[in-house]
Amino acid sequence: MKWLLPLVGLFSVWVQADVRDVRIWPGPDGDTRIVLDLTKALEHRAFDLSAPSRVVLDISNARMLKDLDQVDLTGSPVRTLRSGRHGQNDLRFVIELREGQEFRTFPLPPNDIYGHRLVVDLTARPTPRVVGNQAISIPAPVKQSTGRTVTRDVIVAIDAGHGGEDPGAIGPGRVMEKHVVLAIAKELQRLLQDEPGFTPLLIRTGDYYLGLRERASKARAAGADFFISIHADAFKHPSARGGSVFMLSDRGASSEMASYLADKENQSDSIGGVKLENADDHLAMTLVDLSMTNKRKESVQLGSHILEQMGGIAKLHKSQVEEANFMVLKTLSVPALLVETGFISNPQEARALADRNYQKKMARAIFTGTTRYFRRYPPDNVQLAQAPASRVYVVRRGDTLSDIAVREGVAVTALRRANDLKSDQLRIGQQLQIPRS
Repeated sequence: MKWLLPLVGLFSVWVQADVRDVRIWPGPDGDTRIVLDLTKALEHRAFDLSAPSRVVLDISNARMLKDLDQVDLTGSPVRTLRSGRHGQNDLRFVIELREGQEFRTFPLPPNDIYGHRLVVDLTARPTPRVVGNQAISIPAPVKQSTGRTVTRDVIVAIDAGHGGEDPGAIGPGRVMEKHVVLAIAKELQRLLQDEPGFTPLLIRTGDYYLGLRERASKARAAGADFFISIHADAFKHPSARGGSVFMLSDRGASSEMASYLADKENQSDSIGGVKLENADDHLAMTLVDLSMTNKRKESVQLGSHILEQMGGIAKLHKSQVEEANFMVLKTLSVPALLVETGFISNPQEARALADRNYQKKMARAIFTGTTRYFRRYPPDNVQLAQAPASRVYVVRRGDTLSDIAVREGVAVTALRRANDLKSDQLRIGQQLQIPRS
């Protein structure tokens, strides 16, 4: 029976788990996610130590295959990573930190992108935190001579889908949705920052993961007037193409495609690693149900403005606002839309979406549709609601009279008349009076 001994040894190696890779995703507020890729599910124990601050994972019957010196620690609170044997068969994984962090660990099951994973979430010790990812400067209320009060700009929450551990859809040439939509979102933020009467809030500012409910929560905390989630999804057939705009459905998807895309987007939490819900989410869902009827009409109108502009630069998959049960749009009591900028699974659209100039055009289309809507239908107590009969626009490089007319929602003839223009020629720095539409 001596021939059995080598087989027993081989079997013990076969059931051992391997840590194949380690990834670190730093967030903007001191939060960091560390992900260990595993060959199979395993048991672990986690605890922290001080002097120096460390988080220690003892992983049962495992080996470390990743060269930890090759893990990028840039921008994270991690000073070093190291591993070694613990006992006879276990792995000890040590995360040494620059300063103390709260932590939690949890496993993630396999999905379409990854196999088994073990996640370590690091959170900075509680300190006063900025709303959202940026400090939003909201002007103090100013009393007008009319007795009315102007309180603030229109706040637009811009959500770049996916991020970090969740790449979103991946197109030909390894074009990743998370990178494309963040570039479009940042360009939209830049345009809104330069536009009087508007303040943008970028929900995701870098390559890290945020849960779907957390995205909506950041928008609510900032008092956003509009939430827009930007995506570039994929379909099972590469021939699918065209941009779309969706709103939250109260009864079901408006098409088979809408249902398919919603199901895919809602899987983001299982890929990126959802954070635990809290009671505030359930309260918010109750409140949004009470106010959704009025906001649905506004969402349709706003979405139609954006679709009209998108149609000028891209093929539209549907020319009207569609409906589906997108999780990221829930718990919001303001107009909320999800924009699919195209199908990254389509080779032609993937090339366009990866092009910087096209990203700028898409951001400009969303910007123009958004600003035109809010100039026509401003919320109460914002500066736009008390806009004068006309305002001044300073001509910038690349502007044409027709572009300015479309962007401002006025007719070219009205612009000529208001500024006594004899031709459509403009010069950089020229001041134009924009009549209120």
